[in-house]
Amino acid sequence: MSDLPIEPLLPPLRDALRHNTAAVLHAPPGAGKTTRVPLALLDEPWLAGRRIVMLEPRRLATRAAARRMAEMVGESVGQTVGYRIHRDTRVGPQTRIEVVTEGILTRMLQSDPALEEAGLVIFDEFHERSIHADLGLALSLQSKSLVRPDLRILVMSATLEGEPIAALLGGVPIITSTGRSFPVETHYLARRAELRLEAAVAAAVQTAVADEEGDILVFLPGAGEIRRVQDLLEEVPPLPSGRGGQGVRSSGLLGFDLCPLHGNLSQGQQDLALRPSPRGRRKIVLATSIAETSLTIEGVRVVIDGGFSRVPRFSPRTGMTRLETVRVTRASADQRRGRAGRLGPGVCYRLWAALEDHHLLPRHTPEILEADLAPLALQLAAAGINDPKELAWLDPPPAAAYAEAVSLLTRLSALSTQHPAPSTQHPALGSGLTITPHGRRMAELSLHPRLAHMLIRSEALGLADLASEIAAILGERDLLRSEEGPPNPDLRLRLDVLKGNDTGLVDREALRRVREEARYWRMALHLTSPLPSERGGQGLLLALAFPDRIAQRRSGQAGRFLLRNGQGAMLDSPSLALADYLVAAELDGQKRESRVFLAAPITLEEIEEQFGDQIENETVVDWDETAASVIARRRVRLGAMVLREVPWREADPEWVRGVLLEGLARAGVAALGWSDEARGLQGRLRFLHRHDSAWPDLSDESLARTLAEWLGPHLTGLWKRDEVRRLDLAAALLARLTWRQRVALDELAPTHLTVPSGSRIAIDYGNPEAPVLAVRLQEMFGLSETPCVAGGRVPLTIHLLSPARRPVQVTRDLAGFWRTTYFEVKKDLKGRYPKHYWPDDPLQAVATRRVKPRKW
Repeated sequence: MSDLPIEPLLPPLRDALRHNTAAVLHAPPGAGKTTRVPLALLDEPWLAGRRIVMLEPRRLATRAAARRMAEMVGESVGQTVGYRIHRDTRVGPQTRIEVVTEGILTRMLQSDPALEEAGLVIFDEFHERSIHADLGLALSLQSKSLVRPDLRILVMSATLEGEPIAALLGGVPIITSTGRSFPVETHYLARRAELRLEAAVAAAVQTAVADEEGDILVFLPGAGEIRRVQDLLEEVPPLPSGRGGQGVRSSGLLGFDLCPLHGNLSQGQQDLALRPSPRGRRKIVLATSIAETSLTIEGVRVVIDGGFSRVPRFSPRTGMTRLETVRVTRASADQRRGRAGRLGPGVCYRLWAALEDHHLLPRHTPEILEADLAPLALQLAAAGINDPKELAWLDPPPAAAYAEAVSLLTRLSALSTQHPAPSTQHPALGSGLTITPHGRRMAELSLHPRLAHMLIRSEALGLADLASEIAAILGERDLLRSEEGPPNPDLRLRLDVLKGNDTGLVDREALRRVREEARYWRMALHLTSPLPSERGGQGLLLALAFPDRIAQRRSGQAGRFLLRNGQGAMLDSPSLALADYLVAAELDGQKRESRVFLAAPITLEEIEEQFGDQIENETVVDWDETAASVIARRRVRLGAMVLREVPWREADPEWVRGVLLEGLARAGVAALGWSDEARGLQGRLRFLHRHDSAWPDLSDESLARTLAEWLGPHLTGLWKRDEVRRLDLAAALLARLTWRQRVALDELAPTHLTVPSGSRIAIDYGNPEAPVLAVRLQEMFGLSETPCVAGGRVPLTIHLLSPARRPVQVTRDLAGFWRTTYFEVKKDLKGRYPKHYWPDDPLQAVATRRVKPRKW
């Protein structure tokens, strides 16, 4: 132990915790802090025989740390050193050091806010900033401030800056170790764009085998990539030698064993990767980021870093969390490389270009800023905390995501606005939402609130056994595998696999864990033996867990659905594409239309029975542009989904009128049924308004703005645009005039003018600035003054026409035309129309609408 880099820091650490109730220890990976620090503090006087609780971010590291410390004191796990993880506890009455996963501490604090049996809480690998670590630290600080001022807190980190944490803890000391690491030679192997990551990793492994000594640790994003790299490297599936064992295979590289290492493996399989290689053999450990910290993998001298990790990302918009493969951060890349230099000089192969190395992000965003906050909100409510602002956080939960989490918990009946009885009210809980008895039971289950709600509610439905299986399936990676894209999303296929009915490629290891998990939840629900296989019910249970993801098939579209929350979804599944309704448990969260990866059908009857209190009856009056008509419906609706719809002709007439006006407005005034008479009247009134503002403005623009005023009163009983087109718009426009204006209209803006020939010629008011009278020249003989309208204030613009009714002169000065221009026009037209009348004195001539006056 004496050669561990952490040793020189133990005296100052002891001193710091003797004089302070908190401290920060900053030491790089490999310094020995995980196993050495708890043992070094075990006999401190301030501990007074109480326990040390140390949090580890991963189950694998929790077991490994406890086992290593137990070996260091010459005992078995469960004596002085023990551990607690989900469904696996090794502690006894003599246990003084408990290594726990982070969710365990939260439940400890809920059951015993004072942590009476603990004297020190250690947060190991805090730089990973998991949401459970942030919550555990916040609750520990609250306990310390309210009931346990003597409780010691030690935060240990490998890469995170210590100052912000020290400030959060109250300005406590920071003890820093420089650590010990051997030089690591780094090679950058830029991967060609067309080469898959797995192929590039396999090639790098072969290079390292040929050029380097010692065991090889390979970092890959997830279990799928690990499995594919195994397939590329292996030569014979089983290992013929005595070592063997599930999960270890001999590779095509003579003398090497392939050892996967990720969180979904059994403890025995994980141990194979951690143990030293047998004499004469070397191992290649294919690991996820689980191997970055805490764990010591014996014999590693070479690291191959694929450059990616898989992290959960939550979208408040969709309410969904999905794993995303992202670039490794600078902190993670440095920790991975450091694994090659723990025992001696090492080598690191990075599968990216040296230039790219400068663009890596410093570290991952803390999980609390991106995660689904529903579990956190439920745990806070169970602890009696109504508002996260009551706690001290390194990074507080984002308000929008937290509000979404509270909304979900309310829909799941975990929170209520009704206050509980005083005896059950937590003293720290203020006004507003409080946890319900149902919510408290949900919090006791180590499940996401959605699944906990489903399990509890399944008992009353007689579907508890099926719910146990579904909860296990949803908590594990997919049982089905496919060589061509995602497997069929039908949940029923996975349930068939559980019952021994294989439907294709199956992940056997995942199947084993799902069966174990299902048995565990049956015991948690006190089911002594599996119930008879239920018919149906899968969709109903999913709907309990995911009420916001009930979906309705779009009319006439196979495989395309509308979710209750209004978003679109699609799937490619022969067994689900034609389902009228389904529940989507897993989607990819794309903005326009999400792809469904796991779903089950549900019937309309099940929806109405289970969600009847959330179903709304509504009347909808809307405009149908295709039919150009008002459409009124009585609807039965669940969110955005219309479950039933029938026509309704008894809609409020004012409502119908308003919708009809909106539809007409969208089409525009020009789309109304204008007759020549109506347009003519509009022109006359526009002319009068232009020259006298006392007259109403009836331009198209003004009519569009005042559609409800002038047209609305005439729409009673009408529903369709075609019916509106049959209206007398002229009468509607006249209704805008006062009685005096109606009387004066014909005088000020007559429709026609009787010209000297006796013809009654229409006046064109299309241009309100200058109304036009288009008349044959011969019909105006004898008229010396230009005719006027608007009470003599506006002269007409005279379009004098030839016998062929073509304009030959435009004038507003008729007298001037007769005096001058007429003679030039006469000279031109007389040759073309010699039979027509062309007098020498037009003012003395007889006007005629014939070729020549009758006296001729």
